[in-house]
Amino acid sequence: MSERDTVERAVADAHRREWAFVLAATARVARDLDLAEECVQEAYLAALDAWARDGVPTKPGAWLTATAKRKALDVLRRQQVLRAKMPLLVEPEEVVTDSPDPDAVPDDRLRLVFTCCHPALAPEARVALTLRLVCGVATPDIARAFLVTEPTMAARVTRAKKKIAAARIPYRVPEASELPERLDAVLTVVHLLFTTGHTAPSGAGLVRVDLVERALHLARVLHGLMPDEPEVRGLLALLLLTDARRATRVDADGRLVLLEHQDRSAWDQAAIGEGARLAVEAFRTGRVGRYALQAAIAALHATAGSYAATDWPQIVRLYDQLLAAWPSPVVALNRAIAVSMADGPEAGLAALDALADDGRLAGYHYLPATRADLLRRLGRREEAAREYRAALVLVDNDTEREFLEGRLGEVVDSGAGRSSYG
Repeated sequence: MSERDTVERAVADAHRREWAFVLAATARVARDLDLAEECVQEAYLAALDAWARDGVPTKPGAWLTATAKRKALDVLRRQQVLRAKMPLLVEPEEVVTDSPDPDAVPDDRLRLVFTCCHPALAPEARVALTLRLVCGVATPDIARAFLVTEPTMAARVTRAKKKIAAARIPYRVPEASELPERLDAVLTVVHLLFTTGHTAPSGAGLVRVDLVERALHLARVLHGLMPDEPEVRGLLALLLLTDARRATRVDADGRLVLLEHQDRSAWDQAAIGEGARLAVEAFRTGRVGRYALQAAIAALHATAGSYAATDWPQIVRLYDQLLAAWPSPVVALNRAIAVSMADGPEAGLAALDALADDGRLAGYHYLPATRADLLRRLGRREEAAREYRAALVLVDNDTEREFLEGRLGEVVDSGAGRSSYG
């Protein structure tokens, strides 16, 4: 590998790992999201030449942050000079009369998440903008999470940035009294960030550890900030209980291992214990929302002695409550899977039939993949093969693709199952 290749790989790695840190720290200085983003991008471009000349620094994130902050300060100084020299040609600087508590949100990245989740923006735009800018999630992956096309999602992000500029929404630390009205969007951001990392929508690996750990960190900071909020407890519980299985979700060769075949003795018992406790605490408040309900479902999976011993009827009941609180087609799909385990694959297929005409799931590969699995369990191989092929057209994650190809091979082969996961 050439020296230039080494530098480019280091910059790419720093972009994946450090972007959120660098942008949040720069925005705190620039107090303008567009300016901060521009300065951070310039810092990454500058790193290509500087690191090739001077070597990759020991702490790339610190180098990038210092460079981006310096660029932002240079711009602010030029603006200050311009105002001083041409006061009649420049609009007066907005005077902020309040003095928000700088410790209201103690983490730079979470502070920026709360800032982007401004109530002046549409809910979907808040979440999309935050995932794209603060969390560094690619627009196609955000689109998949929202079950919309990439151009639609790109337009949402663009509109949100224009709205921030047009409405002159300042970058500032929200006051403690402002946090509750932004909380739902912030919880959605952290949840989708985790989901995108837990099963990467695209790429070779099943998990993007950097996104998972970033989401877990944000959830912990948020819980420290609002420890008595049941949905915050529920979200942290959900993330801990779900991530506890990380080490067992692929085998030594990187192949997907389904929940029923995972080695439960290798699950993170400390995370399960903490998550289960938080889930119970969230329920005891009496204000049970969608994250507390998902945490309760995850707790039943995590604490069952075996896959066969899972309390599927109780999981179906919890999904009924979740669907009432959050009428999402993805929730309905997961409920159908639980129904198939509680009442058999025929019942599961009947539940899936209700989703067949939901256009929001048109590009969602888990819908045909789930139908394929239920048909396979019923021995309807030709129909299952057709659904597996439909899922393969839609899937972009290589690990999931390999698994689906294995299952397709199994159902078209009249002999013993060829897949190691059957």
